[in-house]
Amino acid sequence: MILRLTCAAVIVLALPALAQDRAGSGTGAVMRGLDKLSGETVDVEIGIGESQPVFGLDVLLYDCRFPADDPTGDAVAYVSVREDGRAQTIFDGWMMASAPALNAVDHSRYDVWVLSCRLD
Repeated sequence: MILRLTCAAVIVLALPALAQDRAGSGTGAVMRGLDKLSGETVDVEIGIGESQPVFGLDVLLYDCRFPADDPTGDAVAYVSVREDGRAQTIFDGWMMASAPALNAVDHSRYDVWVLSCRLD
């Protein structure tokens, strides 16, 4: 009985490490911006640690991860978003390409979300 509990504990404790090994990191991300008033969209490439303007927002990319076995699969990016010219952050967190509304930027005019990770 003790051996079974010990084996189960080892497996449970090892699962997070296994999950981390299955994700790859990109060199940047492709983000899409939407101007809700005009309907205009723009795709912007952002490198890790870089900031790029997307309409009236300033988007800073910290990390972009993807499934290691499928680099073109679901991207997950950690970003910080501010309005141009303002110090207050309006969004800081992870975005998922497959579910952009799950953790979305809350802005009245603009929207921005991750499309994919760059691998170059």
